[in-house]
Amino acid sequence: MDFGAAYKELESIIEWFEREEVDLEEGLKKFERGLQLAKGCKERLKEVENRVTEIKARFGALEGDDADQEQLL
Repeated sequence: MDFGAAYKELESIIEWFEREEVDLEEGLKKFERGLQLAKGCKERLKEVENRVTEIKARFGALEGDDADQEQLL
């Protein structure tokens, strides 16, 4: 499942908990699914963060270089 679909499903689970009179069994299933989705989203975000860091390193735009570039502006 891609990030957007997982995030949308997670939002729908949150909305369900906020608006419904929660059935214990159904709530438990949705809670577990929500945790699975949140974990997947967090892992994907970490992958993207790592990729951005790699790209920045490849092009010499690490955090120290950013400060130098800001001073030029």
